[in-house]
Amino acid sequence: MKQIIRNVFSTLLVVSFALASFSTQAADDGAKVVYHVDFKDPTRYSATLTSINNIMNYYQSELMEADVHLVFVGYGLRFTTDDDLKGTPYEADKALLDRRAELKGRLDALINVRGVKVELCDKTRDEVGLPQSKVYKGIKFVPSGVAEIAILQSEGYSYLKIQ
Repeated sequence: MKQIIRNVFSTLLVVSFALASFSTQAADDGAKVVYHVDFKDPTRYSATLTSINNIMNYYQSELMEADVHLVFVGYGLRFTTDDDLKGTPYEADKALLDRRAELKGRLDALINVRGVKVELCDKTRDEVGLPQSKVYKGIKFVPSGVAEIAILQSEGYSYLKIQ
């Protein structure tokens, strides 16, 4: 009986160390997050930028590496250019025009200061004939935004979308 108890105790000890090692390893590996923007509301987009900044601050305070992606699809195109996209479903409205400079500055800071990787669905961009040169600097083009999100999720990225 003593031997059985020792074996059970030894097994539990090994499992405990393995689980502790796994959680430490996961934290040490950092955080992998992908944000999805396919909506047109500037307030909701502003909340997305705030959320990204907050998550970056948290991971930094925990000394964790943060690998954060922001993927624009469909209406998200509105937040990647100063072009008004006249005559398209994504045309800039007053709410966007009033906040465009602020939102552009915040996105630029996330890209250039915080290291957030930003991707735009090239299918959406091409659909409305927007030249790549009119898209903000630092934004990478991907053939399909939704495919990019799916690929990142398959690589272990957590999916976040602000409602």
